[in-house]
Amino acid sequence: MNRLLTATASAAFALAVSAGAVTAQDFRELARQDLQKMHDELAANHPAAVVEGQASQTFRGWLDAGLQESLGMAPRANSGDAHSYLLRYYARGFRDSNIAASPTFEGMGPFFGISWPGYTTGWRDGKYVVTYVKPGTRNAPRVGSEVVECNLRPIEEFAREKLDRWEGNLETEAGRTTSAPYLLWNRNNPFADGVPSMCSFRTGRGRPREYEIRPVPLQAGDLEAAYRATVYMPPATPLAVETVDGRPWLHVHSFSDEAGWPAFNAQVEAQVAQIRGPQGFVLDLRAASGSGLNSSTARGYGLANRIWTPEFTVSRQPAAGDITYRASQGNRDWYAAALGRMEADPQFVAEAAPVIEQTREIVAAFDAAIAAGQQTFTLAGRPAVPDTGAANPVQGPVVVLVDAGCSGGCLDTLDLLSKLPNVRIAGTTTATDTIFVEPTILRLPSNYADLSYGHKAWTSRPRGNNEPFEPTGALRYTGNPADETAVRAFVSGLFGG
Repeated sequence: MNRLLTATASAAFALAVSAGAVTAQDFRELARQDLQKMHDELAANHPAAVVEGQASQTFRGWLDAGLQESLGMAPRANSGDAHSYLLRYYARGFRDSNIAASPTFEGMGPFFGISWPGYTTGWRDGKYVVTYVKPGTRNAPRVGSEVVECNLRPIEEFAREKLDRWEGNLETEAGRTTSAPYLLWNRNNPFADGVPSMCSFRTGRGRPREYEIRPVPLQAGDLEAAYRATVYMPPATPLAVETVDGRPWLHVHSFSDEAGWPAFNAQVEAQVAQIRGPQGFVLDLRAASGSGLNSSTARGYGLANRIWTPEFTVSRQPAAGDITYRASQGNRDWYAAALGRMEADPQFVAEAAPVIEQTREIVAAFDAAIAAGQQTFTLAGRPAVPDTGAANPVQGPVVVLVDAGCSGGCLDTLDLLSKLPNVRIAGTTTATDTIFVEPTILRLPSNYADLSYGHKAWTSRPRGNNEPFEPTGALRYTGNPADETAVRAFVSGLFGG
């Protein structure tokens, strides 16, 4: 299903409303203002406040308690990066990847840090282990050593305080994977520990050994090399088709508009006869994240339709089922503004009249529900389509390769691909998302961050709330995710090579 469920969102994605230039640079006060605005906006408009279920219980349990906890840390927000960290902490506390506070400035990238011990860690088989040691580093544990404790605290406790909500959601496998390299780094987060002073490591079945940890001077490229040796990072060209072991390997490592989709789609169309051949092909969705003005999901569905044809995929697309709307004035205004932009665009009027009519119906339903004093209303989404009897044009087996970076529209694309014949999902556990979908985007008072959140509840979604795709058995990759040779050997073995 579309992450932006209709083209309504394509007309409304530019919603971010500026609150005006900030004249003072008191990040403590800016953090307090932004945190309160996040709370009030979510309380007034997020469907989890009024929809029943476990996902809503998590939301309601954090809404007020998380605000107070975050406000208590606001006096330590001493910079733009600290302000960003604190807003991220509150947003991630909802355990809903569709609730996010994103900086409007270029912040810290994945390779940022101000000090480190000369080695880094990764999340492997439920443990934090050393994955990289810079050549020449003295008194360092071996690659593969398990971290047992740091600063006299069990490693789980230390990791929770250092990483959870700040760097990732440690309730998920994906959050563990992407944040693990930061366990021993100093990322200049004033709310969490930097480089620990002492940690214990275990090699094999031996007794843990204590290491005094001393930060080493940073040189250009150090942290990037360490991170890339630990977590798969996509290539500079995220969309491409190559031939590996005699079969097509389709690289799709981004769903963003800037990834080069027109050229890639043309390349797929030119080679579709080979892609559909009996040798099979690989669809590589590792690190496939990002969003577009229209819909990241539409990118994935468009690719599937080019390979399998729309006639074959239409009956296998997940039915939308019932969609529950929060009947708030804010959500009603969002749709009304989107409708106004649609109606003012002659091309949209000419090409998407059904979408405009559907949006009018949604606005009317909001008006009726608000007038009746209802908190919610439910509309039926796209129903399941009967099997058309179209033949499967893909002759061979298909391996879809995923990892922790597969998020957003990538998950929606897997909802379809996993229902196609002769398709196997392989690799490592993906990210998760919630049933609260289709984003509202709001500029926060500081002008330094945007809040985004899903404003409708897909309560009938077949894939559960915060449920990832998790390859198991022979389809699960257990090697080094950064070792491309090993990854390709693993994939080749799935084809019997």
